[in-house]
Amino acid sequence: MAMQLNDVSNIVLETEYAVRGPIVERAQELERQGREIIYCNIGNPQALKQKPLTFMRQMLSICQYPELMEKCPEHFPTDVIETAKKVLAGTKHGVGAYSESKGVRFIREAVAKFIKERDDIFVDPDAIYLTDGASKGVQTALRMLIGGPQDGIMIPIPQYPLYSATLTLYEGKQIDYYLDENHDWKLSKQLLEASLVEAKRFNVNVRAICVLNPGNPTGSVLDRENISMIIDFAKEHNMSILADEVYQENIYIPGDKFVSFAKVMAEKGETDVSLFSFHSCSKGFLGECGQRGGYMEIRNVPADVAAQITKLQSISLCSNLMGQVAVYCMVRPPKPGSPSYDLYVSERDGILNELKKRAIILAEALNKIQGVECNTVAGAMYAFPKIALPAGRTDDEYCMALLEAEGICVVPGTGFGQIPGTAHFRTTVLPPTEKIQSVVERLKKFHEAYK
Repeated sequence: MAMQLNDVSNIVLETEYAVRGPIVERAQELERQGREIIYCNIGNPQALKQKPLTFMRQMLSICQYPELMEKCPEHFPTDVIETAKKVLAGTKHGVGAYSESKGVRFIREAVAKFIKERDDIFVDPDAIYLTDGASKGVQTALRMLIGGPQDGIMIPIPQYPLYSATLTLYEGKQIDYYLDENHDWKLSKQLLEASLVEAKRFNVNVRAICVLNPGNPTGSVLDRENISMIIDFAKEHNMSILADEVYQENIYIPGDKFVSFAKVMAEKGETDVSLFSFHSCSKGFLGECGQRGGYMEIRNVPADVAAQITKLQSISLCSNLMGQVAVYCMVRPPKPGSPSYDLYVSERDGILNELKKRAIILAEALNKIQGVECNTVAGAMYAFPKIALPAGRTDDEYCMALLEAEGICVVPGTGFGQIPGTAHFRTTVLPPTEKIQSVVERLKKFHEAYK
């Protein structure tokens, strides 16, 4: 007899990933029937008409097919050709061969230089792991930390479902800590301590705290003071930190700036807290989700522990080489004065300015709808508005009804977690600017009529 559903592991059956759940399946079904669907459910920029950067695609093209440099050099700026030659030489055997398990050394050195220039701190290339998107790095760190069902990881609520799904798969305990919606989704020491007390009441061994900065789905940006508090909290309770920093280029509020956990730890001289930090070429202004390129940097991790991380990486042999090249393009963009520089800056700034414009339009328009409250979208690519619902209705029902009525696909707040008794949904700021206004108009019409 063929495999049946009851043959599938209970752990797999219990695992959920909200951003690609039943609502998205229904959206795809409606689209096949001829309906226009505006997908606001996932941070997938190029699926929503964001154009790839020319420099990135030229580099990927040459690295995949080096003969282009000889057959049609007139189609490529000289700095792209020179850079591609360096990358290919660094891979030793081209992009069709496996690299070291950690990733191509030449590219890891480039990542280390990027972090050093960003933060003005020491960076060891051997502490860099190139991964298939940031997600694989997160999963590796969690796999290292979870030894059994008694081990727990603190994750923010609302959270990105990668964390809850992976914890379920690895049979670890999810320890929720609530972000403070009334104070721009900042972390509160009081709420962290309350969460920890509750975990210890059930004899959970709390191994680490996960932090998303800028936040997904909240769109918040943490300041240095908040980050310092989190580091002190982790030290006090003997925890590691997982810092998800994939939206570090997506900062929209004047005066705000991205501050990395690595920088604050170095400034504090902190050596007792292990840090795993993650970045990706899927977000920012590149939006190269399909390339699956990312990196993980580790700090304050002993050599024997790092060897175990490398062993885990080696099971998959290495991350994909084109993703590694994409990471190189992210951390070593064209230099000022080079033939590619002006176009690169124009494309980069054009994308970031449009995202900023959409973030402002979306939050302001949502707040004009009676029964909807939305914090300022300070960073990342999302808004997470709170919605007032009729008695007995859920945000799952609301989002499905919104899809059926208006063709707008968003994700219910239950998929990310929320304070009991509240209802939210997550929407991206990625649809083209002219469609953002349409989204809000349709949402207003729907919300005011929803019973």
